[in-house]
Amino acid sequence: MQGGAPTTRFASRPGRNALENDLRRFHVIQKNGRPDHPTTQGKVERFQQAMKKWLQAQPAQPGTLAELQTLLDEFAEHYNHQRPHRSLPHQATPASRYDALPKALPSGSRDDETHDRIRHDRIDTSGVVTLRIAGRLHHIGIGRTHARTHVILLIHDLHVRVVDAATGELLRELEINTERDYQPQK
Repeated sequence: MQGGAPTTRFASRPGRNALENDLRRFHVIQKNGRPDHPTTQGKVERFQQAMKKWLQAQPAQPGTLAELQTLLDEFAEHYNHQRPHRSLPHQATPASRYDALPKALPSGSRDDETHDRIRHDRIDTSGVVTLRIAGRLHHIGIGRTHARTHVILLIHDLHVRVVDAATGELLRELEINTERDYQPQK
């Protein structure tokens, strides 16, 4: 994976990044917690707290990564199969609850899902507007006669319409060629 945030959901210019595109290609539905909301992240924080306390209580502290991994494996076994959890009915273990529940199955292809968004921008002095798709910036040629024009981009997956924001005139309609940076006018 290339660098960058694991989601662009909260970015000023939303769209999919490389990770989000890879997850979609593998039919994985990404779910993000809300940033800066400890109650949302509480389960993970509670798990990490339990793990740290358990590791600190061990008489033999690890001196190598292999020893640490062995302790972490012991903790996972203890946490999931032996330690009763107050939040579960009858203080069950996570493994017993997991084994008792029906398992999710693949819901089929996600090919029918689409990615729609609207973006407000301005055509630059050379007659180009930019659009980021799958973490890659594409330059869309509109024409110098429209330089500095405020536009609305209507994006449906790779299909893009560029509309003059003031008049509603359709300036350009195209399918983005993901193999090219510059999308020339025909």
